[in-house]
Amino acid sequence: MAIILQIETATQTCSVALSRNGETLLVKEETAQNIHAGSLTLFIDELMKTAGFTYPQLDAIAISKGPGSYTGLRIGVSTAKGLCFALDKPLLAIDTLKMMAAGFVANNKGYNGLICPMIDARRMEVYTRIFNARLEPLSDTEAKIIDAQSFADELKNQQVTFMGDGALKCAEVLKNENAFFSEANFNSAAYLSTLAMEAYAQQKFEDVAYFEPYYLKDFMLTQPKKKV
Repeated sequence: MAIILQIETATQTCSVALSRNGETLLVKEETAQNIHAGSLTLFIDELMKTAGFTYPQLDAIAISKGPGSYTGLRIGVSTAKGLCFALDKPLLAIDTLKMMAAGFVANNKGYNGLICPMIDARRMEVYTRIFNARLEPLSDTEAKIIDAQSFADELKNQQVTFMGDGALKCAEVLKNENAFFSEANFNSAAYLSTLAMEAYAQQKFEDVAYFEPYYLKDFMLTQPKKKV
């Protein structure tokens, strides 16, 4: 039996979940700006108390590793690593875009089109990757600027469902009868359960001391505009 604490902080959603043998037991989450620093550890404590588990009973900690928000990922990974060090538990790192695609598949049984999770990277840029319904990646993860020609080849002969907090802003640009847009939130730690269990069973453990989130792009500091 494997009990895994799961953390997802790649977007504005702060989400934690507990799973046992790949099945989600409980989830606690909220979507709001700048929520992670103040809420993540409180959510974890609340979840553990509600479930009736002690921290030493955990078998592993799973983190949604990115791509996504620099600040959110940094807070999530720092928390996960701290727990792993304190409890001497292994760290599992799951691709955020694959987690989102897994959530879509779990909620859309029988779907056989393509899945394109998108995380907002500001303006018309998104972090994205294409998967089939078996969660097999059909493209590399990239920071992509969306225009009218984006995904033209994929949209020619098959349905593509775009989802995530970067998808809806692209709806006005991606005008195609095969383009569909989901408004559901798939940035939930609940959708880490199956993937985390697979990683645990295969002992795909990260080096806790050296693991870093998958930021994809370097964090850019901008100077505030001077007031006139």
